[in-house]
Amino acid sequence: MERKSSKVLMQDMTEGQPLKLILGFAVPMLLGMLFQQFYSMVDTVIVGKFLGVDALAAVGSTSAINFMVIGFVQGVCSGFAIPVAQRFGAQDYSDMRRFVANSAWMSAIFAVVMTAVIGLLTWNILEWMQTPENIIQGAYDYIFYIFLGIPATFLYNILSGIIRSLGDSRTPVYFLILSSLLNVVLDLAFIAGIGMGVEGAAYATVISQVVSGVCCWCYMKKKFPILKMQEEERRLSRIHVGILCGMGIPMGLQYSITAIGSVVIQTSINGLGSIAVASVTAGQKVSAFFCCPFDALGATMATYAGQNVGAKKLDRIESGVKSATIIGCIYGAAAFAVLFLFGGVIPLLFVDAAEAEVIRQAHQFLIINSMAYILLVFVNVWRFTIQGMGYSLFAVLAGVCEMAARALVGLFLVPIFGYVAICFASPFAWLLADLFLVPAFYSCIRQMQRRFFGTERPASGKLAGGRV
Repeated sequence: MERKSSKVLMQDMTEGQPLKLILGFAVPMLLGMLFQQFYSMVDTVIVGKFLGVDALAAVGSTSAINFMVIGFVQGVCSGFAIPVAQRFGAQDYSDMRRFVANSAWMSAIFAVVMTAVIGLLTWNILEWMQTPENIIQGAYDYIFYIFLGIPATFLYNILSGIIRSLGDSRTPVYFLILSSLLNVVLDLAFIAGIGMGVEGAAYATVISQVVSGVCCWCYMKKKFPILKMQEEERRLSRIHVGILCGMGIPMGLQYSITAIGSVVIQTSINGLGSIAVASVTAGQKVSAFFCCPFDALGATMATYAGQNVGAKKLDRIESGVKSATIIGCIYGAAAFAVLFLFGGVIPLLFVDAAEAEVIRQAHQFLIINSMAYILLVFVNVWRFTIQGMGYSLFAVLAGVCEMAARALVGLFLVPIFGYVAICFASPFAWLLADLFLVPAFYSCIRQMQRRFFGTERPASGKLAGGRV
């Protein structure tokens, strides 16, 4: 079943073959994520080529704290979008609009508070992370302006999340591609043209995100009459705010808790010197590009699970998870083969060939991480499915598993084994999360079966009527 609103096609994921639906929804998202990583890589390439290894290390040293803060924003927005997807699946459009309105109110409040608090603490955080003295000023110049752009990050992520919840995964991609190209142009203009330092890369990122957010806003107003609200639907509602916070805050904390482990690892990397920081920065940028399909599958499963929970079709959720896992595993094996063969060449995008040690260590990082990509498939697909079903606490606990694993490596293994321990931190974190997520998923399914049908083995995947 497909629902049309004006000229916009809103995909109903409660009908049709799961594999086809998941691929059709994930591929446009993947293109957008690839462009997003593309301009992130361009940031790194331009900084490394025009400003040198120390500037590259300065930007790279902020990756963990950037992930902790911006990841919280993305997680909160993803959580806010889940009730929208569930109400859309249940065809309760009035309540869906109330969730849209209240998610906008809450996003604005979160954005103001986070920008003020984090902006004041940025320098202290960098000192706590033992950022090397020769790069700490550059790190501050970059990340401070990224954090000032938190409202822009909220704007794009909440609007694109709502659009995807209604089944439209293509439109946010178009705006992301536009902002990616704009980011590249602004990077070159600010750094290569005007001669700015690393802050030029931050300006380019924030401005581009503002543009993509505004584009999403204009598009929604024009193309989604289903979101046209009555006065009472725009008001703050304690019930709706409670549900949104119950979904969004745990998902945000999941990212931030996971990132705490990354902060511990980054602190350990900083202690190994700027060469190690630059090596991991180059490796992470390449790995992030290759991990985009896993992220796209995860985001797809959140919407897919949300809509099917709204329609009470739990059998489709199980079949969808299996299909997405198979897709991810096939891709993970291919990605490992590519990085094993060419992972020593790709880092040359970021540093000169003379930086032989940086290139060698980056290649080592890529080989070890890509060997464990199949573990990452389960982390993304199964965790986001659990989130889409509404069990955000389980996702948080998976984040705790990742945090504990990375903290263990950073605190105890890096002092003994050095750089090689850094390379195993993420694979170990993914493994520990998987050991929790797989049984947690089946526990969630059983709970929902009892909730909807009074049994763990319903004769049908759907009951008529009712609300989630």
